[in-house]
Amino acid sequence: MYFTRLPDHTQPGFDEALHFNKFRKHNIIFHAESKDSHCEDHVGCLSVKTVLSGEETYGVDGRQLVIRPGQFLLLNNDQRYSCRISSEEKVRCLSIFFKNEFAAVVLSDILHREEMLLDDPAVGGGSMPEFFQTLRQITPDMGMQLSGLIRALETTGYNEAMTDEYLVFLLRCLVGVHRSDVKSVSQVKAVKASTRKEVYKRLCIAREVLHASHGENIDLGKIGAQAGLSVPQLVRQFKSVFHTTPYQYLTDIRLKQSAELLRHTDKPVQDIAWSCGFEDAGAFSRAFRAVYGMPPTRFRAVR
Repeated sequence: MYFTRLPDHTQPGFDEALHFNKFRKHNIIFHAESKDSHCEDHVGCLSVKTVLSGEETYGVDGRQLVIRPGQFLLLNNDQRYSCRISSEEKVRCLSIFFKNEFAAVVLSDILHREEMLLDDPAVGGGSMPEFFQTLRQITPDMGMQLSGLIRALETTGYNEAMTDEYLVFLLRCLVGVHRSDVKSVSQVKAVKASTRKEVYKRLCIAREVLHASHGENIDLGKIGAQAGLSVPQLVRQFKSVFHTTPYQYLTDIRLKQSAELLRHTDKPVQDIAWSCGFEDAGAFSRAFRAVYGMPPTRFRAVR
């Protein structure tokens, strides 16, 4: 099923049970624009959330995750969450919900050897891997599938067979995400597997804090406190898993955001520097030049 408008849960007579029942029977895609949308409590199936413009906030397990273009959030089956759009400009959002049976069969096909599937096509069909629910960067392969799906929907309209083909390949991308997480967990410096998994979850929270507050003056103590890690543990494990320090990661976020603002807005360079968390235009210019090989003013001129 394909929808180009978000449901209005506050509308009189809105049937919550009927609406959510659709998610158990169909793969569902929402590709819509909105300035104001709220859902305070939803229990969904395996799903991918992203935005093509603007930002959308999700509440998951007591955390607030702000999704911006180029990022996505992957939610497990039966995960409770809230979502909110509140913006002066229209936010273009994309949500893809995978029907449980469809996702289980596709993931089984990916995770089992060909000879096993020939002997028993339904092997493992009832189980799915558990994904870490954290903000992620859209990979080139995933971006290609998403843009191809959107282009097909906009040009030829919804067709179930066509859409399901794209979703098969999108699920393959998600298995790659899961395997990457497994590798990252193994890089946590701890003896017990359960400890490595827990530390990785907390590092993901720290990373989310950096994304959500990249324009603010935050310190390592506050980041560590929100993630449940001491400052030495945060710095040491963050470097081990993500191959950069929290401060370096934050600087990279700020520079990417500033580059986007330079490309797509006419805001003064000084204002961009402040909004992205740099103390002054001079420090911003030096950091920008070190990464992009030119000062912000020239970058804007050749955009």
